[in-house]
Amino acid sequence: MDGAYDDRDGKIWMDGKMVDWREANVHILTHAMHYASSVFEGERCYNGKIFKGREHSERLRKSAQYLDFEIPYTVDEIEAAKYEMLQANGWTDAYVRAVAWRGAGPDMGVSAARNPVRLAIAGWEWGNYYGDAKMKGAKLDISKWKRPSPETIPVHAKAAGLYMICTTSKHAAEAKGCSDALFMDYRGYVAEATGANIFFVKDGEVHTPLADCFLNGLTRQTVIGMLKEKGLTVHERRIMPEELEGFEQCWLTGTAAEVTPVGQIADYTFEVGALTRDISEAYEKLVRM
Repeated sequence: MDGAYDDRDGKIWMDGKMVDWREANVHILTHAMHYASSVFEGERCYNGKIFKGREHSERLRKSAQYLDFEIPYTVDEIEAAKYEMLQANGWTDAYVRAVAWRGAGPDMGVSAARNPVRLAIAGWEWGNYYGDAKMKGAKLDISKWKRPSPETIPVHAKAAGLYMICTTSKHAAEAKGCSDALFMDYRGYVAEATGANIFFVKDGEVHTPLADCFLNGLTRQTVIGMLKEKGLTVHERRIMPEELEGFEQCWLTGTAAEVTPVGQIADYTFEVGALTRDISEAYEKLVRM
């Protein structure tokens, strides 16, 4: 699938019906465009089955509740809509994007309780999120921004507004020849990348930041479970930035990223070692079962 994302052939599920790709539009006074009243999910379909699809739909509804709105579709209805979209486009392997938002209505200010809540589900065929870094090892910059305190924003929602600093950080990283950027949190601890959680290896044990002020990713949870099943020790804890120097291996996890090795973060380097390769390959097998 080539071309701009607004100019392609295909179908998008929108508010209960399939619409032509180029007709899946919203009004310029849509509340979400001005006030970030939008939540979304990114999912992958492998061999005709969406991995953790139901969990994604449950989280979508929960994210909306964090933003004080209810999606007018049940989890079952959202699941059915995703597969209807895939079937309409003839895809068995694709990335799936569900997005819910406050639309245009009688309110056009900060308050928008009377505006309709809308839901759309699109998809596209997408390869490796980090390109050839998948096995070479991605190169990360360190962002100037920090993940905020849970007292300031609903950090456990997958909400559009939380990605504002992700976009600016990734742009800055790409300008330096990097694939992504690493955030510290508001306290100075290592947090996550712009769209993926992060893991480190030292002396055969795995360390990952405690997800107390950022999204506890579904891929993150899956990989932690896989590591424990293999008998490996996993430490979910607060990690200081100076600890990066002592870690031997590193990888990112996310629906788009899957399990992507990291070769460098700023001046710190990591090997794409046996454990990193093993968990990446095991994850690729798991999602296709």
